[in-house]
Amino acid sequence: MVTGADFGAPRRPAFPAEPPTKPVSHATEPQPVTASPGAPLRGALRPPGDKSISHRAMILGLLSIGETRIEGLLEGDDVLSTASAARQLGASMERLGDGRWVVRGVGIGGMSDPAETLDFGNAGTGSRLMMGVVGGQPVTATFDGDASLRKRPMRRILDPLLKMGTEIVGEAEGGRVPLTLRGPSEAIPITYETPVASAQIKSAVLFAGLNAPGVTTVIETAATRDHTERMLRLFGAEVVVTPHGPEGHGRAIALTGQPTLRGTGVVVPADPSSAAFPLVAALIVPGSEVTIEGVMMNPLRIGLITTLIEMGGDIERLNEREEGGETVADLRVRASRLKGVGVPAERAPAMIDEYPVLAVAAAFAEGTTRMNGLHELRVKESDRLAAVADGLGANGIDYAIEGDDLIVHGNGSAPRGGGTVATHLDHRIAMSFLVLGLASQHPVSVDDGAMIATSFPSFTLSMRALGATISG
Repeated sequence: MVTGADFGAPRRPAFPAEPPTKPVSHATEPQPVTASPGAPLRGALRPPGDKSISHRAMILGLLSIGETRIEGLLEGDDVLSTASAARQLGASMERLGDGRWVVRGVGIGGMSDPAETLDFGNAGTGSRLMMGVVGGQPVTATFDGDASLRKRPMRRILDPLLKMGTEIVGEAEGGRVPLTLRGPSEAIPITYETPVASAQIKSAVLFAGLNAPGVTTVIETAATRDHTERMLRLFGAEVVVTPHGPEGHGRAIALTGQPTLRGTGVVVPADPSSAAFPLVAALIVPGSEVTIEGVMMNPLRIGLITTLIEMGGDIERLNEREEGGETVADLRVRASRLKGVGVPAERAPAMIDEYPVLAVAAAFAEGTTRMNGLHELRVKESDRLAAVADGLGANGIDYAIEGDDLIVHGNGSAPRGGGTVATHLDHRIAMSFLVLGLASQHPVSVDDGAMIATSFPSFTLSMRALGATISG
């Protein structure tokens, strides 16, 4: 069990049977952390439950009739913020044990106005998906979050919701939170082509379309993670997915509105985005061999694994099986000599959160790795493209940015390290550069590791159990 003494621990008290109606205030004191090179990493670990599925399990539990029983829920700050919002909107819930929750929903159209602001902390996914829920229902709710969330663009979510009948009662400059949404008695079904490849936009429109008397269709020119479509079917909605566009690279997702969703069981597989950190660490720390258990193998989520194998990474898939409607596998990872590769832009939707740690792997590779089409990194928890570049530079790594492409020049040996990286309240920047410090010539520090709790609360303990030297 993670304790409050560890930087990766949740900043909330121990999880109660009933989650708080309002998230506990986020800590403001930075928690510097340092990772140092040391012995090979050995052993096995199971990463926390997938964050994307955990958010959606809570939301669909709210919108269903009856009980939704969840196993393996990610109990990080982001998902707990979504759980708190669902409870404020009318759901009741109970925590039965580690990762085991019961959610009793109110059904489509049964939500009530929350008495207080829905505080999502740092949860971009949770806030955007819940905007789709509120935007399609006859409720009024105010959304807010921490300093990082207040900088993130929401206009791309709001634009289609306005077409569906949502009203924006008040908003911060540029369509950012804090903002207040008022949903219609019935949403207007629309056909909407997403301007960028974004599962968040698609999911928000589909969630709003649940209360529309007709078919709501989302068209995407490049396929994004499909957890919303899969889970809507699991709960009883009719969703039809067809190829779209040249060579069928895109998809059209058609949802028939106003279904009766029924509570069901959800088993949350291990998050491939969290698995990325011990995976890359095992590849770059000499002599390492690590098994990462129960990792989701959804084809739209394994772009990093595909890329690392192309780079020469020794990654073996074992014990493939089905869990919660998804294929999962154990990954046996051994330290490897990596080579630079080109990463095509069309792979970005399948690994958008993993580019920071891929850049770390590229720093150890022989030759140049060019990651193309990273515009979406500029609108994450931080400007991740700039944050990654600054972190590489602080640790003596040769890199360049050309437009939206990141280029890392490796020479096949450990980079200098020794720098302190500004995380900008971004959990993935923090974990990526701590992984760097485990294999660089000198230790690497990050200015704040506190936000790691949003996605990987047990990161410190899990990595230390493998033999990593992490202090702070």
